[in-house]
Amino acid sequence: MINTTENIIQMVQRSPRLSTRRMASPIGVSRMQVWRTFHEEDLYPYHDQRVQHLEPGDHAQHMDLCRWMKAHPEMLSVILFSDEASFTPDGVNNLGNVHMWSHDNSHETSVGTFQRRFTVNVWCCVLGNKLIGPFVFDNNITGNAYEVFQRNELPGLLEDIPLKLRRQMYIQHDGTPPHYTRHVRDYFYESFPNRWLGHGGPVAWPLRSPELTPLNFPSGAT
Repeated sequence: MINTTENIIQMVQRSPRLSTRRMASPIGVSRMQVWRTFHEEDLYPYHDQRVQHLEPGDHAQHMDLCRWMKAHPEMLSVILFSDEASFTPDGVNNLGNVHMWSHDNSHETSVGTFQRRFTVNVWCCVLGNKLIGPFVFDNNITGNAYEVFQRNELPGLLEDIPLKLRRQMYIQHDGTPPHYTRHVRDYFYESFPNRWLGHGGPVAWPLRSPELTPLNFPSGAT
């Protein structure tokens, strides 16, 4: 029994992210035996928290935007927060199955990047308490495709929004390359003068800042 307990402890020390099933098999014990050992040794499974990679200087830009929002709290109800998501054949990882066994919560994080290889691209937005969209792009999101969407498709998606709100509405998008092309910025300056948030816009939206948009906080997320 002592050797079995020692083997389990040694294995979790070597590979703290292994599941109980994968630990039990090479030792020749049941999963319940592994669970009991973890319980007796006060070991608990702690889940990773996904975070966005940041570059030097990003924090200061994030704070600048937060100060602007704090100074204009009335704007939060008239900002159209928008974003795109890419779905690929690689599937979706269930983060609930990713954990690390430890005595204490080390607050492990998984640093990720996004918007790599596009397959199916879906746009959606939030305006106040309204969800608008989704809209599926037929091909990759380029600057031209994004401008055509803003000019021709977005007005139809907003047709149920009161005209008064649309006239005072701010529009937000992030700094992904298609958003930052010259003709896209020209369109926003023409259609939303001083009323858009984005990279290079009158209100700067910092790069790598998904935590600042409500679209990244779905119901049930932690």
